[in-house]
Amino acid sequence: MAIIDFFLPQDKKFFPLFEKASGNLHQISLVLVEMVNTSSPEKRKELIKEIERLEHVGDSVSHEIFNELSKNFITPFDREDIHELVSSLDDIVDFIHGSAKRIDLYKISEITPPVIKLAELVLKGAEELHKAVTGLRQMKNINQIKEACVRINSIENHADDIFDMAIAALFEDEKDAIKIIKMKEILSALETATDKCEDAANVIESIIVKNA
Repeated sequence: MAIIDFFLPQDKKFFPLFEKASGNLHQISLVLVEMVNTSSPEKRKELIKEIERLEHVGDSVSHEIFNELSKNFITPFDREDIHELVSSLDDIVDFIHGSAKRIDLYKISEITPPVIKLAELVLKGAEELHKAVTGLRQMKNINQIKEACVRINSIENHADDIFDMAIAALFEDEKDAIKIIKMKEILSALETATDKCEDAANVIESIIVKNA
């Protein structure tokens, strides 16, 4: 690598990778929603495999960004913010994968409405994050990025309410303790995915404050 390359801003390397990470998150969220809405066990298995594949893609993109971070002297934002943003996006993907894996391992045949609703909220959070991350490249529409972050906070609050009501209903209506544990773990993984969306939004807001 030429010395001049070492000191040049790495916009051409970092921003496409950020967008690749948030795009992959959006894609895995779409598959998640499709998976919880299908009534075919075979189709569900197929979609869970696709979620697993996309989780590996996400790991690979994160690894690539961290490699660039270690190689480049100049970065578009603070190294700590980049690390936190990428880690948050990766965490969301991991919790999506975790929820899908549990549905498969626990042989859940009937997907309940709260699981479907939480999956839809994860998708909404992923859509807003992808908009916000894409907006970071130019920093021209800061208000749009901020609005996306506000919507993500609102989505997370909604997910908390859905989760709390679903757990209360589970304890009220379900007599099988093993079923309660299984469903609680799936609901918890999905709700945590929305928490991680909020974490990513908080990092984006911090980046805006420092760089706008």
